[in-house]
Amino acid sequence: MWRLPGCRAALRGVRTAVGRHTRAEAATETAAGAMERAVVRCVPSEPKLSLSFALADGSHKNMQRDQSEPLGRALSRIATNALKGHAKAAAAKKSRKNRPNASGSGACAGPGPEPAAACEPVVKLYYREEAVAEDVLNVDAWQDGAVLQIGDVKYKVERNPPAFTELQLPRYIMAGFPVCPKLSLEFGDPAGSVFRWYKEAKPGAAEPEGGGPSSLPPSSPSPSWTETGVNERVYTPSNADIGLRLKLHCTPGNGQRFGPSRELESVCPVEAGPGTCTFDHRHLYTKKVTDDSLIRTVSYNLLADTYAQTEFSRSVLYPYCAPYALELDYRQNLIQKELTGYNADLICLQEVDRSVFTDSLVPALEAFGLEGVFRIKQHEGLATFYRKAKFTLLSQHDISFHEALESDPLHKELLEKLVVYPSAQERVLQRSSVLQVSVLQSTKDSSKRICVANTHLYWHPKGGYIRLIQMAVALAHIRHVSCDLYPGIPVVFCGDFNSTPSTGMYHFVVNGSIPEDHEDWASNGEEERCNMSLTHFFKLKSACGEPAYTNYVGGFHGCLDYIFIDLNALEVEQVIPLPSHEEVTTHQALPSVSHPSDHIALVCDLKWK
Repeated sequence: MWRLPGCRAALRGVRTAVGRHTRAEAATETAAGAMERAVVRCVPSEPKLSLSFALADGSHKNMQRDQSEPLGRALSRIATNALKGHAKAAAAKKSRKNRPNASGSGACAGPGPEPAAACEPVVKLYYREEAVAEDVLNVDAWQDGAVLQIGDVKYKVERNPPAFTELQLPRYIMAGFPVCPKLSLEFGDPAGSVFRWYKEAKPGAAEPEGGGPSSLPPSSPSPSWTETGVNERVYTPSNADIGLRLKLHCTPGNGQRFGPSRELESVCPVEAGPGTCTFDHRHLYTKKVTDDSLIRTVSYNLLADTYAQTEFSRSVLYPYCAPYALELDYRQNLIQKELTGYNADLICLQEVDRSVFTDSLVPALEAFGLEGVFRIKQHEGLATFYRKAKFTLLSQHDISFHEALESDPLHKELLEKLVVYPSAQERVLQRSSVLQVSVLQSTKDSSKRICVANTHLYWHPKGGYIRLIQMAVALAHIRHVSCDLYPGIPVVFCGDFNSTPSTGMYHFVVNGSIPEDHEDWASNGEEERCNMSLTHFFKLKSACGEPAYTNYVGGFHGCLDYIFIDLNALEVEQVIPLPSHEEVTTHQALPSVSHPSDHIALVCDLKWK
């Protein structure tokens, strides 16, 4: 059954005009003629169909009927509903007649003649001007373009028109930051839909001349709205919009027809933005999407809300950060603006809350041409987005490190080395870290494929040996994907590796090996020492080099994040400069009112060799 509230709301609006301001919407009204709408949703995978229409008394009917039911039963039910509606309308009319008159005398109008008993209206369904037999099943009877007649009222049947199943505006809106509505469509797509943005008329604009007291009743009147002139999915408020609410009028479409329109008003007015942000200068280098020979790549730890919104974070980790700047509604505005401003082709994100992925990142990045996949860890996870105009997703090969190490024969030799050290083995297998691996194919050249890996390694400062083993598992798995499953495809490996350039993990990645006597094998003391030598066959380098820091908090700053690239197939065209030290420390450290995370995004343009 159709249970999505957004769909029911869309269907309740069947009498709403499809629009008055665009040729596309006007064409829809013309196509519908003077008839009312009867909207039918019927999909093979569900046992029931839904039917929604408005009766003459103004009430809306939303019916669920078995697809295998004969049409006659559905029509009989519609007739009964119409009769009830007629009776209610007659009773309301009688009640109005019996109210005291305007003079307040209390006299009632005479009883007058009783209304005649209502007769059940004739209800018929026509298709191509012929009545549909009542023994035809609902699934076959309710065709697009059929006409439902209830008494003397006719309805045009629209079967499976485009409809919003979800439509939502963000709760917190700031001037200068893009407003990306969250939306999901059925039988339609955003590119075929029509959007129109309005803003509230400025307070006082409609007040009586002379500034005298308003004669309006105490109840708040409906606000008046003015067009913004923006007819796109995303709207970026200006400073002139501060203090005003926004309204979005949108009509779902699929390039051929339109469905019932919806209107949304923002809950809160537009707020002032924070001024200059740390990423504004970086956006000067990324104003346009790169050409097909380049791959603009971003790696960014977003700082999960599950970690930012704790008393420990507010009082110990980030005491210098204004509390409101740690709130998710605020940070999401900055994250959306920062990411969309990079015009990236690949975006690998860490510490992504599931709700942030679905409610914030997907709507924002989809509006700018990117599609994403998500891999949960425990409380948060990894997300990889790719530009749809450049890439299609061929396959996903995500793993959990501890599960792969225990069960995948690929890591049998590594596990045999680890079991010799029971304490270390126990610690490694307790970790929940995951690896996200996506294989993408160029839309312009099908021979060009790329393996995009994304991870967030174990965080603890004394967990160096754990990170080494996690990286060994990761590289073995990536080799399997890029050599066995898709022979010869290049690798881009992004992430928060929680390792500075002086660590064993970094040495292992860029040099191809790590000796068994490296100090990181005893990173948590002699009790957990696990000496072993490791090798891998990739030729990898850090595309953005070794910045002084990619993580800057009150008690620590260092380079923890990297974009490792396959030197055999890729080269670096340019690295987008990181924010200056002055920008990073304007508010002491990160995060801040002008930067949404405690990490800094790495951005570079890669080139196929």
